[in-house]
Amino acid sequence: MNVLRSWLPSIFVSYPTEKEITPTSVNWFPNRRCNYECEFCFHTTKSTFILPLDQGKAGLRLLTQTGMKKLNISGGEPFLNPRYIGEIFKFCKEDLQLEACSVVCNGSKVTEKWMDEYGRYLDVMAISCDSFVPETNAKQGRGDKVDVEGEGHISNVRDVVALCKRHGIKVKINSVITINNWDEDMNEPIAELAPFRWKVFQVLLLDGENTGSATGSIRDARHLTITTEQFKAFVDRHRSQACLVPEDNDAMRDSYLQMDEKMRHVFGFYIAVEMLAFVLRGFSLFYFFDLDL
Repeated sequence: MNVLRSWLPSIFVSYPTEKEITPTSVNWFPNRRCNYECEFCFHTTKSTFILPLDQGKAGLRLLTQTGMKKLNISGGEPFLNPRYIGEIFKFCKEDLQLEACSVVCNGSKVTEKWMDEYGRYLDVMAISCDSFVPETNAKQGRGDKVDVEGEGHISNVRDVVALCKRHGIKVKINSVITINNWDEDMNEPIAELAPFRWKVFQVLLLDGENTGSATGSIRDARHLTITTEQFKAFVDRHRSQACLVPEDNDAMRDSYLQMDEKMRHVFGFYIAVEMLAFVLRGFSLFYFFDLDL
């Protein structure tokens, strides 16, 4: 019954009285593992669990029946499980006929081979790049242990952008704005990469993820926070970029249906009431949602 304990409180507290909300856009974090150690990460490697492929597909089918039209996969680093996400995207496009599939990655594990096999099922690739200054990337952990100077990450981003464009995949750049980069001018490199969208996020604190050991967090990003004014100054500096889409903390928390590695909602977004109706009508949601792990 864990699934009911997880969903019911948020449904009764958050369900609107005037209109029904359909989860048309879903953001799924299927695995927490990552090869980077970004200090501000709010979805850290607390487990290596990944839902069996058939159960993940079953959950996505139910979400489609409740109205899902777009799926985004994030992490962790999704490309640490390349076949898994590839088969998920293939299923979503061929079986579920979703309008759009996208992925958020750091760019370090994307390969030509994967793109040749699965790129046709992917509409958008978002690549995380918080700074075009190597020292800033190194300071924030944006790079693997070999890339101690932060140079490799910027090179990876440029290579993967080019790879996506060769395969006809739209490119987004995602940047987390912290105390280390809020005063950086990124106009020139963004114009060079020419993404169709550049999303900039104010660094977000979540207890249990990135607020220090006292909350059971692996990371501590409290020293990276910025003021609303600092975030606005960064956004204003880049207003000339037509692709710019800023998201402050409130927007990040409430924009999408967010699902963790066990397909449980996160951030306090509510599951649509249709999901509960499936349970009450006897569908076997417990099989793949209530793993009790």
